[in-house]
Amino acid sequence: MFSAASKKTSENQAAILTQPRPGTMLIRQGIVVDHLQAQKADILIVDGKIADIAPEIHIIPRQCEIIEAAGLYVMPGGIDVHTHFNIDVGIARSCDDFFSGTRAAACGGTTTVVDHMGFGPKGCSLHHQLNVYQQYAKETAVIDYSFHGVIQHVNDDILAEMALMVEEEGISSFKLYLTYGYKLDDEDVLKALIQLKQVGALATVHPENDAAIALRRTQLLEQGKTAPKYHAVSRPLECEAEAIARMINLAKLAGDAPLYIVHLSNGLGLDYTRLARDNHQPVWVETCPQYLMLDDSCYEREDALKFILSPPLRPAVEREKLWLGLVDGSIDTVATDHCSFTYHEQKQRGKDNFSACPNGMPGVETRMPLLFSEGVMKGRLSPSRFVELTSYLPAKLFGLYPQKGALQAGSDADLVLFDPEQEVSIKHELLHDNADYTPFEDIQTQGWPVLTISRGDVVACNGEFTGKAGNGRFIRRKPFDASVL
Repeated sequence: MFSAASKKTSENQAAILTQPRPGTMLIRQGIVVDHLQAQKADILIVDGKIADIAPEIHIIPRQCEIIEAAGLYVMPGGIDVHTHFNIDVGIARSCDDFFSGTRAAACGGTTTVVDHMGFGPKGCSLHHQLNVYQQYAKETAVIDYSFHGVIQHVNDDILAEMALMVEEEGISSFKLYLTYGYKLDDEDVLKALIQLKQVGALATVHPENDAAIALRRTQLLEQGKTAPKYHAVSRPLECEAEAIARMINLAKLAGDAPLYIVHLSNGLGLDYTRLARDNHQPVWVETCPQYLMLDDSCYEREDALKFILSPPLRPAVEREKLWLGLVDGSIDTVATDHCSFTYHEQKQRGKDNFSACPNGMPGVETRMPLLFSEGVMKGRLSPSRFVELTSYLPAKLFGLYPQKGALQAGSDADLVLFDPEQEVSIKHELLHDNADYTPFEDIQTQGWPVLTISRGDVVACNGEFTGKAGNGRFIRRKPFDASVL
């Protein structure tokens, strides 16, 4: 339970199961929200699936667990399509594995993750990392999961293997990096885009101009500018925006190959994607809570190392441009890029040299409540738009719908119940990851997830984890199909 000092106690809390049991379940008279509408209704769950949704359900199976949800929002469980669990970045391994990472996700209202696998050995096949990550997750994940393929190099064998990954393994999206150790040049990017379109896969890209960043980083270090704040100086927003524009043009050359921009942090890059969409190019955009909530003033703090990630935090004016993108539909999803390293140990590698600090921060548990509080409760987003950003569009884009991201008969019973009256001051001590901090410490939220259900089983209740390691299943995703979007 959250401590009494950390939240405003709600009358709704008493209606939530304190000792939930698996089995048939009726969620009664909640405000049921999908991507289209919100209405008071009952939801019947049988054998891990949604069996019925109706204004009132009167025929109830025996031994049915009943949850009184009056006053609560009942939504599809969150789908976070950008996590990095158990990733080895060369200088450190992230402190969250597939148990602690999915545990935190569940407690924050997320019921499915699609993890971006890390790089494998030089020259390895696409299947190599998939096999490694399947071993990481299969006995530890507490909610359902899938993976994005990772393309480290391009040759005829890799191009041929893409079809097998889609058809046989259910991996229908792949990550391309324009920076870091296994960055792809434009020729290889173009080859990959052409083939990914052919085999029914969505290309996701980390867009930053590696050459410009390398030059700026070298210049700063030579000038003795090694403090954490220079991380952001070394990777200005123009480096990100230029790479976005370049990827858009390469995707056009690849015959309008579908393109998904991960972790967008700035308005200029967003304008490039708007221009592409105005020209009917298939481009989709993701942003993250850190870019909506924080800004580059964090790099002036004594604990600035906590905020080293790429792309870095931007000037405050960029936040409002991203919020506008959420409101006007220019941004399609909100994910986290959860990649956690401990502040007191792992992040300290960068205290005398920003370039030695492992990039990334935690956030998988706070995504849903932050967006609900800042978006829905402050009137920026409707409840249905919230669902669209956190569940429906992620499911549609990444081949999970209607098994996930839907409130309809036959869909997995993945649900989150939000109490709009519950006030929480975010403290890391309340969270369930393995990091030793949250970048959102002391942010006040209005509204909080009080119950998370994964395939009919309660995995989090009133801030307490109630799930079990290994209950998460690998989800084979359908090939990418732009016609359903």
